[in-house]
Amino acid sequence: MGLLSDALESGVNLAGAVMALAMLTIAARPEDEEHAYGHSKAEYFASGVEGTLILGAAATISWEALHRFRAPHPLEQLGAGLAVSVMASLINLGVALVLRRAGNRSRSITLAANADHLLADVWTSAGVLAGVGAVALTGWRWLDSLVALAVAANIVWTGFRIVRESVLGLMDTALPAGEMDALRRVLDGYAQGGVEYHALRTRQSGARRFVAVHVLVPGDWTVHRGHQLLERIEADIRGVLPNVNVITHLESLDDPASWEDIHLDRQAP
Repeated sequence: MGLLSDALESGVNLAGAVMALAMLTIAARPEDEEHAYGHSKAEYFASGVEGTLILGAAATISWEALHRFRAPHPLEQLGAGLAVSVMASLINLGVALVLRRAGNRSRSITLAANADHLLADVWTSAGVLAGVGAVALTGWRWLDSLVALAVAANIVWTGFRIVRESVLGLMDTALPAGEMDALRRVLDGYAQGGVEYHALRTRQSGARRFVAVHVLVPGDWTVHRGHQLLERIEADIRGVLPNVNVITHLESLDDPASWEDIHLDRQAP
């Protein structure tokens, strides 16, 4: 059962990798008339599908393990299966480390999900080897099914986490707390000399970040002076956040209407 779990998880890895390749190809396309903000959200479909496949594999493993737990079978002809499992685990470990570095470098949720999935597979294989060894030493056949259930529990957590991150991305969740702190430090640095800001909104779409903010300046400023300020603010934000698209809106501190658009839905006059 342990080796069967490992094989099923490897099949899910392959299906997830094919989906990831397809979605990354789409995500890399530049913006067009129908997708003015680019195609980077396609990554969330890949990670969501991969997470769902992982959860499906865990359910199948659990079902089979419970069946075998009630009616254990003797372990036979394990040599070839264990050898393949060890070789596959070493390859998976190497690929996972490469994917993790690439995912961190490109800020790709799809590559990060693939790396986490492969690392979970490595731990799965380690558990399988431990389970088979325990059965061989003790003769307790039910240990094989118990290890399979432990493997299923491990990959359930991996699948849940990947699906959760995909859902958060599709829901336009704000940037992480650390990045928000860096963003606010930039804006607070300009909150001097009568300059203020509000309506700060952020979201992440795959590897790309989006930031929108309203900057309020004294009403007697010229358009040119205000524009030069926004250019400096946008440049400083791009300096602390990689791969970010910044949209700023200039408003007058002296106009009451400037304070009516803080919330997402502005009331009609």
